[in-house]
Amino acid sequence: MSLPMTPAYASEASFSQDSSLATPRDFWLLMKPGVLSLVVFTAFVGAILAPSTIHPFVLLVAILSITLGAGGAAAFNMWYDRDIDLVMKRTRSRPIPAGRVAPHDALTFASLLSVTSVTLMGLATNMLAAGLLALSIVYYTFFYTAFLKRRTPQNIVIGGGAGAFPPLIGWVAVTGEIALLPLVLVWLIFIWTPSHFWALALYRSSDYANARVPMLPVTHGELSTKRHIIVYSILLVASAFIPVYLGDFGVIYALSAVLLGAAYLLLATKVWWIGGEKPAIRLFLFSIAYLFLLFLSMVIDHVGARFL
Repeated sequence: MSLPMTPAYASEASFSQDSSLATPRDFWLLMKPGVLSLVVFTAFVGAILAPSTIHPFVLLVAILSITLGAGGAAAFNMWYDRDIDLVMKRTRSRPIPAGRVAPHDALTFASLLSVTSVTLMGLATNMLAAGLLALSIVYYTFFYTAFLKRRTPQNIVIGGGAGAFPPLIGWVAVTGEIALLPLVLVWLIFIWTPSHFWALALYRSSDYANARVPMLPVTHGELSTKRHIIVYSILLVASAFIPVYLGDFGVIYALSAVLLGAAYLLLATKVWWIGGEKPAIRLFLFSIAYLFLLFLSMVIDHVGARFL
């Protein structure tokens, strides 16, 4: 299916010139709280799994820094994508396209959050953690949002690294060093991202087509997208056993990986065989629960091992 890759730019007259109608909730929504909660949780898991100790207050500041950084990157994404958000049904009620927040105020908000987050992380923990946080923000804002998203159907695959940094940042904030386990956690989130977003793209493909965003279902069709979902789902489920192979976790995590992986593959298979919106929606929603529960099982296994 051919698709003109010209961005669906809207005139600036389409947006509010001030934020007089905005509420604090609108600026909170700019931070994409749904995505933010998973980012913060995986960062917290990375910090908990770290072998070193850290003062609870310093840990709180580190998690706050990651929250502000991820929120700033999300706000930049909302500012940059305001034109396509105005076109898509799923996003047209967001604060900027809905006319409650002016674009320039959103950009200022994003910049303040990003700069504050990196500065706070550097002052509270170490420069390596601050550098990784800065890199994750730049990765998401410029490499994914401004460069990849509107240019290639592999945007989600390549851009998946943007959301994979948090557990590594959490670990480094505690230890000051990079180790193998947090890199495995980064890989798990990276390999999880494609099937998660392609499930969403399947039942929102008309939205992406109208906005001229080259998501895989738009550029390569539904069948190709289903194949990709199956392949990446298998890679994800297999990758979940890497920490077991490395000896980082025991029975609790291994059993969780088996049960969650079986459910993930079952839902991915239904997307392949049955098709339609419902299987895709179910996989999308379960994929969020999958990542949360998988990381939660790591914490339970880790804490349980201390008392056994």
